[in-house]
Amino acid sequence: MILFRDRRFLILLALGFSAGVPLPLAAGAVLRQWFSESGVSLTQIGLTALIGLAYSFKFVWSPALDAVAPPGMSRFGQRRGWLLLIQPALMLAIAAVGLGDPKAAPLLIAGLAAFVAFLSASQDIVIDAYRIELLEEQEQGYGLACYVWGYRLALLASGAGTLWLVQFLGWGGAYIYAACLILVGVVAVLVSPDRRPPLAMPDGWAARMRVSVIDPFRDFTRRPYWLAILLFIALFKLGEALAGVMTNKFYLDLGFAREEVAAVGSVFGLFATLLGALAGGWVVMKLGTARALVVTGLGQMLSNLMYVALAHAGHDTTMLWLQVGIENATDGLADAAFVTYLSGLTSRAFTATQYALLSSLAAVPLRTLGASAGALVEWLGWPDFFLLTTAAALPAMVIMLFLLWKIPPAPRRAVAVEGAAE
Repeated sequence: MILFRDRRFLILLALGFSAGVPLPLAAGAVLRQWFSESGVSLTQIGLTALIGLAYSFKFVWSPALDAVAPPGMSRFGQRRGWLLLIQPALMLAIAAVGLGDPKAAPLLIAGLAAFVAFLSASQDIVIDAYRIELLEEQEQGYGLACYVWGYRLALLASGAGTLWLVQFLGWGGAYIYAACLILVGVVAVLVSPDRRPPLAMPDGWAARMRVSVIDPFRDFTRRPYWLAILLFIALFKLGEALAGVMTNKFYLDLGFAREEVAAVGSVFGLFATLLGALAGGWVVMKLGTARALVVTGLGQMLSNLMYVALAHAGHDTTMLWLQVGIENATDGLADAAFVTYLSGLTSRAFTATQYALLSSLAAVPLRTLGASAGALVEWLGWPDFFLLTTAAALPAMVIMLFLLWKIPPAPRRAVAVEGAAE
């Protein structure tokens, strides 16, 4: 607890909160709940997965945020300057989404939500880089813990909190409330130091392109089996992504009220995820990252069978609690191992760009194949759809076993996850 007296860790807690606010509103549960209640078709709800494509392609503009000085904000430093440009724009964009009507203009709402996702992904790029630069190597685990707790608290505030406020403020007022939550991050930026070293870019466009864009990618491709690694990252969350897109519509079809979904799915789900992450840190410490990925990935895959059980049980509150608890706990377990794996793949010389690339790739299934989820439900029905999502995780498990056979585990990274879980 002594570390929480250090202002830097409180800043990371607040920045994690700011980073977590936009996701449910633009490409997650809140927006899909709004679409579901507005009578939007299953296919259109499934297509909302495409809204968050910015999270998958943020590596494209991450070098610019690394190398280009923030216009008019250079006095705040590289990282703080960009955040002070992005965060106010993010607040306005979130509020604009809430002032629309998905039934009358679903494409307009989707377009505004996509802009929110773009700004949110840009904020993520800067915060990830700032977190790494702010702390010494031995402090990174505790910094990540603060960031994760802030992020999860934000998912509760902007997810369950927004859904709960709809009954009092309407969708527009609830979205304006959510937009104001970004102020937590703005205040954190204003009181934070900037540890970004002075830009040392070479002269000439070609040389700048090589240093900021080409070298980070070239460095990664020197790793053995790098194509298999990228394929594993892209497929690891496939089953979870397909199921997650349709979760709110699934609960609605079973007769669960919005308040039930908010209380069980968001509040109880949050604590189940945090407990899962805590256990995931222990698993990584004991087994090493690669083996932990296999074990926790298997648990994440099998947890989708709880959706099948709930589909057969119908409107059963006890089964809902079991499904949410098991699914969120296993997701927390898998996330602990997965984030450690991604962190271990980055070179410190190119941390911002490489981490943006890998985390973007991990979101590809949700933003692309996830768009087919609604059509698959209409074709298969709920039980068979969730059986399909369970099977969809198998290819990643096969690739991970191959990599585990070919590449020795790297237990050194377990310390970071252990710290994050505390």
